[in-house]
Amino acid sequence: MGESITKLRIIFDAIQNTRAVYLFDEFDSIGTHRGFVNDVGEIKRVLNSFLMYIEQDISNSIIIAATNHPQNLDFALFRRFDELLEFELPSVDLIVEMIKSKLESFKKKKIDYIKIAEIAEGLSFADIASACEATLKEAVINNQTHLTTDDILTPIEERVKFHSRYVTKNFNNVS
Repeated sequence: MGESITKLRIIFDAIQNTRAVYLFDEFDSIGTHRGFVNDVGEIKRVLNSFLMYIEQDISNSIIIAATNHPQNLDFALFRRFDELLEFELPSVDLIVEMIKSKLESFKKKKIDYIKIAEIAEGLSFADIASACEATLKEAVINNQTHLTTDDILTPIEERVKFHSRYVTKNFNNVS
């Protein structure tokens, strides 16, 4: 805070001078609706500056803004980008495919991939990948030779519980 606009100016100067792909990840942190209840004046000024800089951009660079919370973005941002892409959460089939891929190096005993995928439905690719990594770490730590359905379900269920608590908690705090 306080230096954000200056830092943003430095980034947009680089965009003008150095052709590249520039990624603003977690963009909702500066691109939030200007009328949001928890609005901080500094962030509103940063967003206004960003909008101005992107309007003035004549570079050959590519500017990408990514968020998991598009509903929180200020509507003016959507007009400033040439393309808007939305990535859906993975289907049961994609979850099965991903889990098989992530755990392919480890021996398995009668894995019920459909059951796991149905429980994992609603999680992101990143959450599922993290759950698979946790599964492998536990197996290595415990000197397991094979993975079971329960081995994979444990970290998946932990993430599902976390997300359901987090979303419910934050949803209730919005009103």
